[in-house]
Amino acid sequence: MDYSQAFEISASGMTVEKLRIDVTAVNIANMHSTAAADGTLFRPLRVVSRPGASTFGSLFQVGVVNGLRGAQVFGLEELAVAPRMVYEPGNPMADDKGMVALPGVDHVSEMVNLITALRAYEANVVAMNAAKTMAVKALEIGGSQ
Repeated sequence: MDYSQAFEISASGMTVEKLRIDVTAVNIANMHSTAAADGTLFRPLRVVSRPGASTFGSLFQVGVVNGLRGAQVFGLEELAVAPRMVYEPGNPMADDKGMVALPGVDHVSEMVNLITALRAYEANVVAMNAAKTMAVKALEIGGSQ
């Protein structure tokens, strides 16, 4: 068995989940930011990822192990969400009614994304450690003969 492929699959999953954690941190950090000087407001981001295999059907062909490639980041997308309007009449960015436009970042969904990404990252670490343990045991078995 080629253990390097198992390591690559887990490493690609950890890379995707780390990016997910970083993007969630950016969203939470900009949650209370107001519009920039040019009037643009921060828009929450999401990581778009996909499996490395070209199609789901390719996993069922002969040589399934060669069809596995791990996870890949397809890109980042800005979410088209409405801004949150908060009543802060003392804020210099407030309109004539005292309302300030803040990014439409949903704190609860960001925390769910964070926990999900952390658990997926941990699962990839466990899978990588299991592959490492199997490789070491295979070397021990092969070396004892």
